[in-house]
This record gives sequence, C-alpha cells and structure tokens, in this order.
Amino acid sequence: MRVHHLNCGSFSSALIGRLVCHVLACETDAGIVLVDSGFGLADVADPTGRVGRYANLMGARFRESETAVRRLEKLGLNPADVTHIVATHLDFDHIGGVADFPNATLHTTAAERTASEGRSSFREKVRYRPAQLTPEPTLHTYSGPGESVLGFSDTYPIAGVGDRIVLVPMPGHTRGHAAVAVDTGEKGWLLHAGDAFYHRSTVAAPGQVSPGTAGRALRVMEELIAVDRSKIRGNHRRLRELNNQVAPRVRVFSAHDPTLFEELAGERG
Repeated sequence: MRVHHLNCGSFSSALIGRLVCHVLACETDAGIVLVDSGFGLADVADPTGRVGRYANLMGARFRESETAVRRLEKLGLNPADVTHIVATHLDFDHIGGVADFPNATLHTTAAERTASEGRSSFREKVRYRPAQLTPEPTLHTYSGPGESVLGFSDTYPIAGVGDRIVLVPMPGHTRGHAAVAVDTGEKGWLLHAGDAFYHRSTVAAPGQVSPGTAGRALRVMEELIAVDRSKIRGNHRRLRELNNQVAPRVRVFSAHDPTLFEELAGERG
C-alpha cells in the first residue's frame, strides 16, 4: 500500500498559529481510500453558506489548490478512483471534500452519524453542516462488538477495503469520533487520530516537546469544544503510550498539527 499525506485545508490566526487538515490518500487494491477529506470545491466556492462563520474565527483559508481532488490530480492520480472515504468524524473541516467524490462510500461510526443528524446541542449545530453531505453519500456505519487492533477493542476493518485500514472508536471530541489505523507493512502503523488531540506535545514523551503559546491555546480550545472532557484526557494517555512504544511501531498524528504533517509528508509513502 502506498500512502500519500495531503494538506486539504489551512487555518492561520495569531492565537493558534498555523494548522493543516491532514488527509491520507491510500492506494489499495480496492481503489484510493481517503482518510478524512478536508475542505472541498463547494466549500471554496461558498465558504459561509457551506461551512458557516465559525471557521472565520479560526482563520480558515479556502484554496482550491488544497482540496483533495486537486491534490490527487497533482500527484497524477485520478479522483474517480476514490472508492472509500473514512471519516474520523463529521466536523466541517473533515468532510467538505466528500461531495467531490460522488462514487465513494463514506465510513463513520453509527454514533457519529446519529450526532450529526440530530445536531442536538449548540456545539453540534456549529460543527455539523448538513449542506456538506448534500446530496447524501452512500454511508456505511459501524457499531457493536468488533476486533482487537493495537490494544484497542471493538475496532472495525473498513468494509470493502480489508483489514489494513481500521476504524478505532475514540469518542470525546465528538460523540462518535474515531481514529483510523493504517497498516503500511514494513514501516509499521499510521494512526490518524483526527481531533483526539491537537498539538504534538500531547503525545510526545514527557519533556520532549514544549507546547508553547499555540499548544496551550489549542489545549484550551480542545477542552471547550469537546463533548466529553474526561474521555479526551483518557484518549491523550492512550495515544501517548502508543506513540512512544517500541513495538509494534505506531506513528501517531493528529489532523491539524503542521509539524507532524510535514514530517510525514517528507517521507516516502
């Protein structure tokens, strides 16, 4: 499997600094599988109508060149070959590009689908934007007993893809948030943790990375928008342990940390 690391959306503000929308494009026997999709072409064309005004507070930058469809074209890949999109969750900066791949199946947890359809709290009204999933894509959801992967119980191999891409439920940021584990073979596992953490200092060994002003601001924001703060802290502990274990090797990264993105993008997939 060849894995490409794509930045499919940028944020920049004085308080939190620069952020990315880290998307994986996995070349598999089942076609190209995206993990998250960042902002899409329709978001670029109508940011307020599609995404709302909250993104402006975070300094969102809507650039057509950063959409997944344009990133794939630049790599010489055919966007029509995208067959599956695995979402860590359905926040507006993670699923805006889904509409650009109308033949792809969208995969998420059943809990996340319920949360996004109900939009029962102020947080959920802000984060879930129904226009981004109109027309409704083919959707496959996961719940109930699953398999054990990397020490996590009840995980789900992606239907139609195989057991090398696995949905790992990790609620806290949202009700149905998940990480996505990708088995790259000899190079070990990649664990796209979505928004289970924001800044690399969260999962680094103690004293290894300073959070700085931006990291501390991101931690405050993370707590404010989480639906369950106690689960956020538990996720941090588990991801830190996983990131610093010797075997099997697991590269843990979040959706928005630019340094982790640049490190991984600089390596050959």
